[in-house]
Parts: sequence; structure tokens; C-alpha cells
Amino acid sequence: MARMRNLPERDRRPVGELKRLVPFLRPYWKVGIAAFVSLVVAAGAVLTIGQAIRRVVDNGFAEEAGFIDQYFIALLGVVIVLAVATFGRFYLVTWLGERVVSDLRRAVYDHVITLSPAFYEATRVGELLSRLTADATLVQSVVDSTASVAMRNLLLFLGGSVLLVISSPKLTGIVFLLLPVVVVPLRFIGRKVRTYSRQAQDRVADISAHAEETLNAVEVIQAFNHEGHDRAQFSRVTENAFEAAVRHIRARAWLTALVMLLVFGAVDLVVWIGATDVIDGRMSGGELAAFVFYAIVVAGAASALMEVYGQLQRAAGAAERLAQLLGERPEIEAPANPHVLPAPAAGALRLDAVSFHYRTRPDAPALHDVTLDIAAGETVALVGPSGAGKSTLFALLLRFYDPTSGAVRLDGVDIAEADPHAVRDRFALVPQEPVIFAASALDNIRYGRPEASEAEVRAAAEAAHALEFLEALPEGLASHLGERGARLSGGQRQRVAIARAVLRDPAVLLLDEATSALDAESERMVQLALERLMAKRTTLVIAHRLATVQKADRILVLDQGRIVEGGRHGELVARGGLYARLAALQFEQALRA
Repeated sequence: MARMRNLPERDRRPVGELKRLVPFLRPYWKVGIAAFVSLVVAAGAVLTIGQAIRRVVDNGFAEEAGFIDQYFIALLGVVIVLAVATFGRFYLVTWLGERVVSDLRRAVYDHVITLSPAFYEATRVGELLSRLTADATLVQSVVDSTASVAMRNLLLFLGGSVLLVISSPKLTGIVFLLLPVVVVPLRFIGRKVRTYSRQAQDRVADISAHAEETLNAVEVIQAFNHEGHDRAQFSRVTENAFEAAVRHIRARAWLTALVMLLVFGAVDLVVWIGATDVIDGRMSGGELAAFVFYAIVVAGAASALMEVYGQLQRAAGAAERLAQLLGERPEIEAPANPHVLPAPAAGALRLDAVSFHYRTRPDAPALHDVTLDIAAGETVALVGPSGAGKSTLFALLLRFYDPTSGAVRLDGVDIAEADPHAVRDRFALVPQEPVIFAASALDNIRYGRPEASEAEVRAAAEAAHALEFLEALPEGLASHLGERGARLSGGQRQRVAIARAVLRDPAVLLLDEATSALDAESERMVQLALERLMAKRTTLVIAHRLATVQKADRILVLDQGRIVEGGRHGELVARGGLYARLAALQFEQALRA
């Protein structure tokens, strides 16, 4: 996966980085305390079982039957306490993990959706999605399982070690001498297992990436008869994933076998020495039984803690990456005391010597020293070759970026001194490629004004000549349009986008050649709708079609970030400049007609 700008790769981080989760845990501190109490009770119950075993072995068989019953009833009581405490620990900790990761995902999404387009120039959306899913899941595993397991095993390790010493200092010394012999080989092979595990996960990710890329382009694949090649390539990717999984499985099998050999070999040695001491009268059978129980508890806890530490490191890295995302500051923010835009909105625009460079292209100005006045209610067509600066002009008006120099004014107010939300409330954008969300037609149109009534939505759809085909859908305006509007044609998607702009009723309308995707009949209907929408409204049109240009009050010709010509269609054609050449190339067929 590609690296994200300013974010570290998925390496391990110091466990201390998990402190970044504290603000998300703090609101639920009561649940955390209850979970910790359950954890302590459960660990205490486990350790109590060892003492119960000692009493049964040492005293139970020598007493009357009634005493044996009491011992086992008491032991059953300990087991019940353990079960109840384990339920409380599991439920509370898991609830806490789900709650924290839900809050974390929401906080990250709420934040990244406010970041400026400049952030997304150097950041892949797929990487952001990975942060919201994979990294958040890692963090969840820490809160709802890993941290709980770590605390539980730490308590068992410490408590078990103390009770080991009490049971037999001699055998305890032998256990701790044998501990490195068991731990070091397991730690070495454990590293190999984790390496193979990551490789296997990467190969599975390759499968997902390859499948997503090809299935999203299935029409192109079939059009070029490329199915056989893609089948072979997918087969290679899946075979690589299988081989990586086999390496991981083989390493895990060796690790399991080694655990069995070393751990039970060590237990066998310690029990043999302990049995000799029992025979010689240096300890009782109950003390030996309790010691073996605690030795198993301590060894299991130590093994779990080693494994948990690696998980905590990975989760710490995930927490750091999410925290860095939350630390990204939007380049476009409202000033402390924003200027209020005049009401009612007129839609007058002015650019004062505006220059702008994209961060990714610092040596090539997208706009250079542009000065422009657009009167309220005027329709201006922007014409020019690709890369001339037309879309950049739209982006500056919407304050997706601030000019490198100069100022953009809306109704006399420098938009850099106004609240960006207040500025954008006065605009409506109809892009060349309409954006249709995986929702109903009603919700898609209402995107322009969420509080609009259904009657207002219907009126907007009718004005955009979209009501007829939307009502023909199985559930009418409530019909789900599919991902990216898959249930609609290109022209229909464009008319839904226009209906969204109609509903918004903006002071300034920005049209990025909104009729380019329409057939002749649809274009005629939409042009009628646009004429009604554009009436008495400031409109800027990125134009490629002759019909759009001819109806504009003024045409501005941009080239290499500068306004090089301006006027009406006939005037500009007569001058024989860049516009005339563009008209001859792009409007040739329409001019003949």
C-alpha cells in the first residue's frame, strides 16, 4: 500500500504511543474501573484455586467425607466467582473497545472530511480508508482484548510468582533459571511467525487490490478480450498468497511443537525434583500440586505477555497514525472574527491580481495575475485549452484553496476573511462528471438543501426535466440509484445533479459544461432548465459547446493561467486569436450548421 503523506508506515511504535487513546477512554472511566475490578477478581479467583488444590490434597483425603464435600463446594464457589468475574470482564472490556473505536472512527472521519483538497493531492483515499478500518480495528483489539489479556496475565504472573516462592523457594529458583531456556527459542521463532504472518496478510491484500481493480473495469476487460490474461494474473496472485500462508502455517507448527517440548519438558523436570522432595519429606503433596498449578499459570502468563507486547506495539503504531490524521490542520479555516457577507446575496464577484500555484506544481502557476469583475446576474463563459486555469478559478471561488497572492471577493467581501461555509452557501456547482451517491433520488437531490421538503425536491426535479424518469423508477423518488448512480444513464445523472443545484437556489452558479454528457433531446430539455436556473443569477460556465458560449453575456479566454481575450462570440471570432482557433477546432461542426 502506498505511503500516506506525513504519516509513518505500518511499523511498530513504542507502547507509550497508546496514551493517545486516553481522550477517547476518559468519558467511559466508570466502565473501565468496573472492568478492572472484574479483572482483579477473576485473577484472584484463578490464584485461589491453587490454594484450594493444596488443601484438598493435604487435608481432604485424610478427613472425613463431610470435609471433602466442604472443600469441593468451596472450590465450586471459587469457580462460580471466576465465571461471573470473567463474564463481567469480557462484556465490559469488549463494550469499551467497540465504543472507543466507534468514537475514534467518527472523530477521524469528521476531521478528514474538513481537510482541504490540497491534502488529498498527496494522500490516497484508499490509505485513508485503511486508517478508518484496519488501523481502527487494531486499536479496538487493544482496548477490548489485548490490554485486558495483558493486565490479566500481568496480575497472574506477579501473583503466581509470589505464591511460587511461598510454596517452594527452591523450585521457584529452578523455574526462573529454566525460564530463559524456554523463552529465548520461543521468542526467536515467534518473530519468524509474525514476519510470515505479515507477508501472508500482504499477499491477501494483493488479492483484494487486484480483484477490486479488475472488477471495477470489467467492461474494459471484456471489450479488449483480456479475460484470459487477467485470470492468469489473478491465479498467480492467489498462488503467491497460498505459498505465503503455507510458510506461515509451517512456522506456526514448528512453534507449537517447540512450545510443547520446552514447556512440558521443563514442567517434567520441576515435577520430578518436587516429587523427590515430597518423598524425602521436604514438602507436602499439596504444596507440590499447588506449585505445579502456579508454575503453569506463571509460564502461561509469561508466554501471553510476550505475545501481547508485539500486538501492543502494532496497535501503538496504528494509534499514532490515527492521531496524526486528527492532527492534520485544514488549510482553509474560518478566521477568528469572520466578516459577515451582505444579505440578501447579490452574487457579484471580483478577482484582484490573483495568482495561484498548486503545491504539487510549485513552478507552474495555475493562475497568474488575474483581475476580473463579474457583475451580479451576469453569465460568463470560460473557454481555453486543457490546463488553462478554468477549473482552478472555480476552486478558488469555492475557497478550496486560497490564492498565492491577490484576493477573491464575493459581494465586496474578501472570502479569505469570511467563513468558508457562508461563502459556499452562496454557490452551487454542477460538475462535468455528476456525483451521484448510493442513496435514493430524493436524498441525492436534497443534498443541495438537506432541510427541503419533498414537494420542493419534486419541483426541482421537474425544473431539471428529471421528474418523469425518476417517477418511472420502481419506488419513484424513493428509489435507490445504486453506487455512482448505476441505475441511471449519463444524461439522467446529469439532470439529477442539475436538480440538486436548482434546489439549492444559489446566488452564484458554477457549471462545468453541465450538458456535455447529454444527447440532443436531453440537452434541449436541460438547456431550458438551465436558462430558468441562470435567470437573474450570476453564472460562470466552463464551456466547450457553441450553444453555451453564444448565450453568455461575456466570454473569457484563458491560456496558461492568464485571461488573454474577452468579449462576445462574434467579436472574438473576428479577431482571429486563440478563441477563433478553439472555435474552429471544437465548434467546427456546430459552426457549419
